[in-house]
Amino acid sequence: MTWTVMPTYDEYETAHEEFSWDLPDEYNPAVDFLRKHEDTSRTALRYDHPDGGLETYSFDDLDERSDRLAAALADLGVTAGDRVGVVVPQKPQNPLTHLANWKLGAVSVPLTVLFGRDALQYRLADSEATAVVVDPSVRETIDEIREECPALEHVIELGDADSVTGEAHAFDELVAAYEPGIDVYDATPETPTAIMYTSGSTGPPKGVRHSHALWLGRAAAAYNYFDQGLAEGEATLWTPADWAWGAALGGTLFAAWHHGCTIVGWPRDGFDPQEVYDLLERHDVTKAFMPPTALRMLMGVDDPEARFDLSLETFASAGEPLTSEVVEWVDATFDDVAINEFYGQTELNLVVGNSETWFDTRPGSMGKPFPGYEVAVLDPETHERKERGETGELAIKPGDRRVFFDEYHGLPEKTANKQIDDISARGESEEQRSSGRWFLTDDLVKRDEDGYLWFVSRADDVILTSGYRVGPMEVEDAILTHDAVEQVGVVGVPDETRGEAIKAFVKPARDEYDPDALREEIRTLVRDRLAEYEYPQHIAFVETLPTTTTGKIQRRSLRERDDAD
Repeated sequence: MTWTVMPTYDEYETAHEEFSWDLPDEYNPAVDFLRKHEDTSRTALRYDHPDGGLETYSFDDLDERSDRLAAALADLGVTAGDRVGVVVPQKPQNPLTHLANWKLGAVSVPLTVLFGRDALQYRLADSEATAVVVDPSVRETIDEIREECPALEHVIELGDADSVTGEAHAFDELVAAYEPGIDVYDATPETPTAIMYTSGSTGPPKGVRHSHALWLGRAAAAYNYFDQGLAEGEATLWTPADWAWGAALGGTLFAAWHHGCTIVGWPRDGFDPQEVYDLLERHDVTKAFMPPTALRMLMGVDDPEARFDLSLETFASAGEPLTSEVVEWVDATFDDVAINEFYGQTELNLVVGNSETWFDTRPGSMGKPFPGYEVAVLDPETHERKERGETGELAIKPGDRRVFFDEYHGLPEKTANKQIDDISARGESEEQRSSGRWFLTDDLVKRDEDGYLWFVSRADDVILTSGYRVGPMEVEDAILTHDAVEQVGVVGVPDETRGEAIKAFVKPARDEYDPDALREEIRTLVRDRLAEYEYPQHIAFVETLPTTTTGKIQRRSLRERDDAD
């Protein structure tokens, strides 16, 4: 019982030619993550408590506790197919709930504690969750929305009988009241596993229903973007990203456990770079998934390799394209530490990326398609293939349909619109032509002559100005090279002459600055780095920028803000 879907390959071309998905007939992720390893007494989770102290959990510990919780949930009436919300930060109770759900055949709904009232209400009601496990920090909000979630029967709050009051069950009491030894649900790769909600960066959040094959797909991707360095018992992983986010949950936490490695849990309200380096040193973290924003904040600490005894081998990053300055900083600051950007979607797994084992990282590039996937760059309207170097919509075809999403919950038309059965093959030879089901990403990219993919923008974020198509990410990348800029979001705004003008919302990196001088410096910088037509005609300085819970700039909100000005 190995269920290791990604073997080691020395050459990228060999991996693409030889790899094929070989999913098992029977598969339950709770068994995969906890029971298949040679030594299940090894540490699976190191929980660095916010109030101090360290808790360690072996694979056996997690197996026993999730058994107990599964028995408790079953006694509350949770059965196969029921949805159970999980609103818990990086605490042991988060994965324990997922594992318990799958032991029952129930479906997890990962949610972040960063969500406010409306966001939680919408997702719990839309998913028809019958139970929800919550952190104390969101209990009051859950009580407010409970009547607006008709299917919600049980609220389980972290804590014991002394701390949990009102109409909620105490998590600790439930676990203590039941014995391990539950019969694990007979599952397959097709068994429903989770409903994950899109970030809402381009419209109302959609519930993305996945099956258990999702976790094998993400574990395979992690093996690649962590440079095939996830040998059993030899790697320790950490991410600052919330475990409700798919790349953190499946591509870091559960990928670690699939490969028999250790994960560090460290819930924090903010991100202090000094404390992060302390954590990386304290736990000998070797593999870190770090969103670009976090990496930029780490750049503010001088000479970290000299100041901290680090065991780092690989940074993996996703969520937005890495700027060249971050890649260059990692190369100049750390000895033998790789930085691998990767790309995925809530719906489509983690499908494109870099791996320094296989090829050199090109700063700003998404990388190349991982083994097990084909990619094509298509005309967004006709779905004809674009030539190398031309901008088009990224389409992806998996070698096994099951590693992608099953459906948008309750949205069959949107599910159908996400995929097409065929693409035309203009510009490709007969042997390169491929038919079958392709999935559309709504992301505009270019593919260069060496096969690297380059992100341009979301399809609906493209700015049409004076006849030119401008991707906001490229302008943002240029502006971020200015040392007086901490963060920026770029959108198109109506303009009588140009059709659209480019507007940048800039968060300055320091409190004191000359706004007129900085505006001119930014415009000159963009003109010099990109093109005359790509400079921002309008620049607004702001204290904060609207982001999704995964840290992405919400350009839709910026456009709405501009309309209100």
